[in-house]
Amino acid sequence: MALPEEFLYQLKAANPIDSTMGRYIQLHRTGSNFKCLCPFHSEKTPSCVVYTQTQSFYCFGCGAGGDVITFVSRIENLEPFEAIQLLAERAGLELPDRKREDNAVLSKVTLLEMNRETANFYYKNLLGGEDKRGLEYLVRRGLAPETIKKYGLGYAPAAWDGLYRHLRSCGYTDAQILESGLCRKGKQNNCFDFFRGRVMFPIVDLRGNVIAFGGRILDGEDGPKYLNSGDTLVFKKSRNLFSLQFAKNSSLKTLILAEGYMDVIAINQAGFENVVATLGTALTAEQARLMRQYATDVILSYDSDSAGQAATSRAINLLSEAGVHARILKLNGAKDPDEYIKRFGATRFKLLLEDAAGAIHFQLDRCRDGLDLQTEQGKVDYLKRVVPVLADIQNELERDIYLTNLAKEAEVNPDLLRAQVKAALRKTVRKEKREEWRAITAKQFFRDEVNPEANSFRREAKAEETILAYLFRNPDMLGEVQSRISPEQFATAFHRRIFTMFSEQMQNASQFSVSLFSDVCTAEEMGRITGIEAKYSDITLTEQNVDDCIKILLRAQENAAIKQDDLSDDDLIHLINQARNGK
Repeated sequence: MALPEEFLYQLKAANPIDSTMGRYIQLHRTGSNFKCLCPFHSEKTPSCVVYTQTQSFYCFGCGAGGDVITFVSRIENLEPFEAIQLLAERAGLELPDRKREDNAVLSKVTLLEMNRETANFYYKNLLGGEDKRGLEYLVRRGLAPETIKKYGLGYAPAAWDGLYRHLRSCGYTDAQILESGLCRKGKQNNCFDFFRGRVMFPIVDLRGNVIAFGGRILDGEDGPKYLNSGDTLVFKKSRNLFSLQFAKNSSLKTLILAEGYMDVIAINQAGFENVVATLGTALTAEQARLMRQYATDVILSYDSDSAGQAATSRAINLLSEAGVHARILKLNGAKDPDEYIKRFGATRFKLLLEDAAGAIHFQLDRCRDGLDLQTEQGKVDYLKRVVPVLADIQNELERDIYLTNLAKEAEVNPDLLRAQVKAALRKTVRKEKREEWRAITAKQFFRDEVNPEANSFRREAKAEETILAYLFRNPDMLGEVQSRISPEQFATAFHRRIFTMFSEQMQNASQFSVSLFSDVCTAEEMGRITGIEAKYSDITLTEQNVDDCIKILLRAQENAAIKQDDLSDDDLIHLINQARNGK
């Protein structure tokens, strides 16, 4: 990054971490700090803490952490310097000149430029190309000219290398074109277009960059109905949503989740900006957490067929884990939203949205599938199915209301059904405790990817952590600690590296900040560094504590040296012979 300390200080002062994170997630004040549901993993109980004093965040659940630059970098899927650019733009700060450019950033810029050029190529081909089938398809689907322009829809020519030849004429190399995924290499070593003879849907990120494409085959042609871009440096299909660039501007705290591109565009054209869709995959946990940044309520508008119902059930669970309330749209008289709007109009669709039932109603309705509730066996099977649904309702009052109504419907004693639900709840609690204990006890067997030597040197790693935490809080004591111990005497390479970087950075820094490490550390390493600071935030560390930790490291080094000296006679002779032979 090589940016001056003064600029980074101004950048963070202009973008306080609590207000910046508050743009994406809901924060709850706890004293001088804030807590929130972590946006980087699914959880129901907030475990992410935002520290206003140190301008950092740390999740005690998944270990994510860092400063405001780290947060924006992770949540926007940006390189660190791109995150700095974004924060500088928000604050109206001018970036100082950079002495070197990051290759990854340059590659991303090239890909984004190529995608924009490709979107223009498809758009011009749709309107002015000789093959009018793409435009005819969109008109037949009822799309207005302004909608086609708004979404930048296009058409990929059926020729094998139409786009490839165009990109080459723009100066892009074969390597750059292949890296974009827009073209592939054939058996004859020739390049051919990935999308051919398809209506094209550009996928745009929140900053207006074209990051990928979806393509629909024309009716009557062979091939998969939809084809989507693969993951690249600028696109991860599991982390993005189609049309979110428009939906995020809605004043409503509700999102409509549709099944495909055309459904989204039809709903948007009907006047509902707050609609999105996944990108050729089922809803992912990352997409559910992304929606949580913009909505507290999501209305699922999937097809009414069996596949759509199964996708709805999966989405309900993921949204619940992300802390989002799900409601279900019932499309009576149409197979999808596009058809419903064409048949009944936007006003009826709005009423349908307002009447969308909650996820519990949907799950209870599915419990009736295939059962005859007029028979005794049908009622028994129905009640067996509803028990786990009721047990999953967190609010006790809400659970009891549903339970009472169901017992009345099935003509059974509510106390009998209540007893079954309580048994299921106890079973769930026991299961959660077993899984929690299993996770705690199994941690020691997992490889620590950030500090893999910590499991082998548990005591030493803890001592090193304590020394670093002390120095982060008392950087003026660095000289005193350095006089007692050197980096080489640290047992783990990661802590050794942090101690070395800290020593170097503090020679020119006026005060400590985790941002000092953001230039040379990965997001995972930044999380670990912030974690060290966070875990010791409420612990008093004294010079005596540090002295004891230094003694642990020195003693460990002495013991290691003794073990090395404890050679057998045969080993000693072998080493002498190796030295004599110059090996």
